[in-house]
Amino acid sequence: MPTPVLHAETRGEGPRLVLAHGFTQSGRLWGGLADDLAADHRLVLVDLPGHGGSADCRADLVEGAALLGESGGVADYLGYSMGARFCLHLALARPDLVRRLVLVSGTAGIDDPHERAERQRADEALADRLDPPGADRAPDTVAEFVDRWVANPLFGDVPAAANGLDERKRNTAAGLASSLRSAGTGTQVPLWDRLAELSMPVLVVTGSRDSKFTALGRRMVDAIGAKARQVEIADTDHAPHLQRPRAVATVVRTFLAGDDRA
Repeated sequence: MPTPVLHAETRGEGPRLVLAHGFTQSGRLWGGLADDLAADHRLVLVDLPGHGGSADCRADLVEGAALLGESGGVADYLGYSMGARFCLHLALARPDLVRRLVLVSGTAGIDDPHERAERQRADEALADRLDPPGADRAPDTVAEFVDRWVANPLFGDVPAAANGLDERKRNTAAGLASSLRSAGTGTQVPLWDRLAELSMPVLVVTGSRDSKFTALGRRMVDAIGAKARQVEIADTDHAPHLQRPRAVATVVRTFLAGDDRA
């Protein structure tokens, strides 16, 4: 069986920056953030396992992080939500590949084993809606699933044009279900005790209205230490890069340039 390879597209010229997207998205769904950063960076827009051109790739967080590193090579890495978890795994496993790390709305995992098991059951239930294990019910269409997903209050008021519904709905039911089952938050072994191992500068970006992930971001920065810092993007929720792409691009560009004022 051939070794899986993640689909990736490139654009722009300059220092190499790998972008790892969130669940139900693809490497094409970065909106104004990619447009801005491509002005002075060589962007590598990766489709993560189960998504976009990597829809047939099946991989958990550890395996997917290795594939991400093979696609991205030595570079700066920026991951959003699910993508942040893949990037965090890569940075811990292959620090030689990650020059600087940006985590947008990310987490190092769920500590409590009971809460983690409950989250895994919830993700399995979501996966079953797309890819039922039996023939008792008709599966949801990807369009139905995506419409419910983006309606989650967690994401706030993302402009319709930035939400990329058409791109999200090009995903496959089997691919999204495999992502939930293999790389959902409930599958993640907590990494909190390992964060101090990170050797590269780390920027944590969260939305000011996303209280849960802003608190998780502060905890990550505290655990990483002096080489990490956090920026809250005003008036945004779980997807600050889609709500205020120019503001996020500004802090990311300053950080990647090595300016500690980001």
